[in-house]
Amino acid sequence: MKFLLSKFIFLLFLFLSTIKGEAVENPKIILTTKYGDVKIELYKDTAPNHVNRIIELSKAGKYDGVAFHRVIDGFMAQTGDVKHGNTKNGFNAAMVGTGGSDLPDLTQEFNNIPHERGTISMARSQDPNSANSQFFICFDKAPHLDRQYTAFGKVLEGMEFIDKLKKGAPGSGSVTNPDIIVKITVL
Repeated sequence: MKFLLSKFIFLLFLFLSTIKGEAVENPKIILTTKYGDVKIELYKDTAPNHVNRIIELSKAGKYDGVAFHRVIDGFMAQTGDVKHGNTKNGFNAAMVGTGGSDLPDLTQEFNNIPHERGTISMARSQDPNSANSQFFICFDKAPHLDRQYTAFGKVLEGMEFIDKLKKGAPGSGSVTNPDIIVKITVL
């Protein structure tokens, strides 16, 4: 009888930890650089609209060939300007970092995920509701960004490849002849 009760409780737990009959599991992506693959977990439960945007643009191949246009040693590496930052199609060194996708901007989903080494977060302008396609990966702790930017994921493996990205100019982080996202694969 105890066995059946414990089995029932276990099955109830599994049932309650699902949504629409599907197991709750955060999606993952592989961001490929020339240095190696970076496995990233996306926090759909915390920032669902931002995660959906990254997945949508990744599946459409929009990030393939996009430059890491702003890389500040000890702070972060920024990429994702699909309008001006694609090195295979329409790269514009003077405009990179100012564009997004042709999709509407996202409403902020600020949360309690700390900006620390490996955190993935959306870039935006001064307007909190202006995130679109650009994102950054933190090299180190950046608590001044907490609850000011939408953190939506974390590097699980391959942070050493992000560390190898070409660094930009002191101050601005602007990169001449930048490294690129070879592709992003949704797992």
